[in-house]
Amino acid sequence: MVITGPTASGKSALALEIARHFGGEIISADSMQVYKYMDIGTGKPSLDERKLVRHHLIDVLYPDEVFSAALFREEARGVIAELMKRGRRAVVVGGTGLYIKGLTSGLIKGGEVDNAIRQRLQSEAKKEGRQRLYQRLKKVDSITASQLHSHDTYRIIRALEVYERTGSPISVLRQKHLFQEEPYRVLKIGLILQRGQLYSRIDRRVDEMMERGLKEEVHRLLEMGYSPSLKSMQALGYKQMVKHLLGVCDLSKAIRNIKRDTRRYAKRQITWFKANSQIHWAEYPRDKDAILRLIEGFWQN
Repeated sequence: MVITGPTASGKSALALEIARHFGGEIISADSMQVYKYMDIGTGKPSLDERKLVRHHLIDVLYPDEVFSAALFREEARGVIAELMKRGRRAVVVGGTGLYIKGLTSGLIKGGEVDNAIRQRLQSEAKKEGRQRLYQRLKKVDSITASQLHSHDTYRIIRALEVYERTGSPISVLRQKHLFQEEPYRVLKIGLILQRGQLYSRIDRRVDEMMERGLKEEVHRLLEMGYSPSLKSMQALGYKQMVKHLLGVCDLSKAIRNIKRDTRRYAKRQITWFKANSQIHWAEYPRDKDAILRLIEGFWQN
């Protein structure tokens, strides 16, 4: 089964409860929790929680190593196969939508990340402006361009990256694939909160991360020689704290920016997951009993 939703919605707590209740193990579908030394800013489960329930795909790479949806899919499928042999249930939990989609529905062939192309396009966006890239996308993939805002630089670059890598528009590749692979029967539960309540949780969570030593964690990573330009160091919390440590902004501004950017990220996550009609939405812990009944019925069948 899969537990997903925006950051700070209670996914980890629910996954722990479900795994303990039903005899399962947790597979992290989080693009940042795979990295060693990055504990506080990624919201990893504590060592005590990991003693209660075995967690997989946490602390498997160093911050300068590359991970992707394709690698996650391969590793997660291996873990699921091993759990099935031992008669254990797999509880996949995380907010990285592409990882979950790749595991449960497959990935576009040829859609793997090409860092060289992506970095060149990012550089072009800075030099020439994102409108220039958007006009280029309209010429090679008008369908995708019509679905994107001209300011959505990330998705514009992604679409151009796939086109340059494969020679085919990403809209054509998606139409051919249709994400209809079904390697597993899956129950998907999404956690959601009222927007104001979610944003309050995010703000409190950032404050708690600061109290636990996020600034010191980032400082330690820099001292270990990990470059601020690494993909892992561009993650929420780390990117903003690096700017503070390098003297770009004061601490209070860095904290405000973490909260602002995390709220924006949560909004994007909600948009992504709401497009999936297979997700059963609930609020945790308010709907805990109903969630447990739903899961029990799923696994009985």
